[in-house]
Amino acid sequence: MRIITRFFTLLAALALAFAAPAARAQTAEARFAFVIGNDGYEAPLPTAANDAALIADALRTSGFDVTGARNLDQDTFRASYREFLQKVAAAGPNAVSALYLSGHGLQLEGENYFVPVGAKIGRDSDIGLNAIRISDLTRPLAGLGGRAAIVVLDLAAPSPFQLQGQPLAPGMALMDPDTGVLVALSQAPGMVAPAGAPPYGAYAQALAEMLRVAGVPVEEAMELARVRTAELTRNTQVPWSASKITPPLILLERAADAPPPSSTEEKAAALNTALTTGAIKTLGPQRGYAAALKRDQVADYQEYVDNYPQAAHARNVRAILAARREALAWQRSAVGNTPSAYWSYLRRYPDGPHAPDARRRLARLSAAAEPPPRFEPIDFGFAPPSRDEMTFFDRRRPLMLDDEETPVEIVEAAPPPRWWRPPPPPVFEDDDDFFLPTTRFEPPPRFIRAPDFVAEPVRPIFDRPPGPADSGPSISPFVAIPAALAAGILAGKLLSKKKNAPAALAPTGAAPVAPPPPRVMPPVTSATGPVINNATVTGIRPPVVAPPTTVAPPVLRPTLPGPPTLTNAPTTAPATVTTAPPTTTTTRPALPPTTTAPVVTTTPPTTSPPVVTTTPPTTTTTRPAT
Repeated sequence: MRIITRFFTLLAALALAFAAPAARAQTAEARFAFVIGNDGYEAPLPTAANDAALIADALRTSGFDVTGARNLDQDTFRASYREFLQKVAAAGPNAVSALYLSGHGLQLEGENYFVPVGAKIGRDSDIGLNAIRISDLTRPLAGLGGRAAIVVLDLAAPSPFQLQGQPLAPGMALMDPDTGVLVALSQAPGMVAPAGAPPYGAYAQALAEMLRVAGVPVEEAMELARVRTAELTRNTQVPWSASKITPPLILLERAADAPPPSSTEEKAAALNTALTTGAIKTLGPQRGYAAALKRDQVADYQEYVDNYPQAAHARNVRAILAARREALAWQRSAVGNTPSAYWSYLRRYPDGPHAPDARRRLARLSAAAEPPPRFEPIDFGFAPPSRDEMTFFDRRRPLMLDDEETPVEIVEAAPPPRWWRPPPPPVFEDDDDFFLPTTRFEPPPRFIRAPDFVAEPVRPIFDRPPGPADSGPSISPFVAIPAALAAGILAGKLLSKKKNAPAALAPTGAAPVAPPPPRVMPPVTSATGPVINNATVTGIRPPVVAPPTTVAPPVLRPTLPGPPTLTNAPTTAPATVTTAPPTTTTTRPALPPTTTAPVVTTTPPTTSPPVVTTTPPTTTTTRPAT
């Protein structure tokens, strides 16, 4: 029943890909989301797929028509994204789009990249070939001219890739959003986020909570998510965002007949007003720290360390300030793209995180790798880093924030909505390789909903019956998979690598080859990653190598008159033996595997090992087994 349901789900995804754009075109405000969670790397990310499902659920609550998938290879990802762009374009100028990516990310020479599952990254030159450049996704999206676009990159996990040659800068690079676009990173630029503990990452949980806060613009929801993430991680993770969306975009609103806000909500609103408008030097070290994080500007961080140099949070603020200034210096150097621009960076940060990037660019410009005695430096707009600031940049380890006690003001500024809590961890089944997990839906109160001018998303489709522990409805918000993925699955182009290959014929005198062990999908909630063999798999989630099993001896039949038969051949068709004149020999090649099927005779079953003999020295032609 499960397979039949999944089959019809795939057919529905194909049908919706063609029907939805036409049905929703030119509506008041159509909302579309593209959500991808990659957790099936050689070094798995235990929360990536769960995080994507959490965000997909939050976007569905806000009226988005969500397309999502898990563990896509590069070709399927690009085909699926083209399909998503077509849907957004068909909806016209009032379309709102959202892109959420969870997995491994890299930055190279000022560009951010999303690493697909199965990508081989051994050198810096592999990144442009085998990873997906983020600007190749954001520029076409901004070029559609819709109402707004939201791009969230949850890609700041520690990199597992060991590169030859010069190292890469850690984390994600600073980004300048296009007009009408909001860009958010799960960790401050140039920093690495701490490893998340299952079932959900701190940033995904915080974002899923704050996207459900009614009546606030999406920019403020990102600010609240930054404060909430800092609380959940004890200040070790401080997300970043920048927006050029005008006018403000509100995802959820409170109805006119909604009950008055609770005392907690009123207190949070008053506190956020103070954190947004008050001077940091008058707020005190605790509230001032919360204000600096919420505003996330260089001037506010500088004001904090100037007024509270000995505060408990001063070290983290200095680290964020150092990383932000360095990221700005590199961004302006990359935009200038001249030898003088890169020499200006190297003069300030000779051992900075982007020093290898600067030297790569200088080599392509046929310029000296080190600053000459005289050149015209560019103006970065701020003073050079002090000696103390330079101590934060150590190539032996990425810049990370200290674990420290969270001020109460941070806790009070971003309370999660009372009506929603993260659902229990989802359970993955053996055919869930490319599907986001289905979380239990928690509908909002009747007085919290998307604005009336937002078009209705595609209706939920039955995916699976509730489990024994479920108490909610059997219809859950369905996340449609891309049509490109559905077509690939139905055609067997992706799932063919999951099927067990037939047993290969062993060469004469060798033991029979056993069929490969079954491939088991590990639960993503496991804190430790499985052992993965990626030698023969590219693009999709690699199979997990099962423990070695004992191979049973082949079943042999007694010798019978006529041509001998090999009983462990891949099919039941007997081998055909023909005799040619002794002067010539013709052997037709076998189908893969390339070993030729031997012609054998067998002895009746006895307690002694089977005896394998070859035919008399005559000329034979062996036809491959069919």
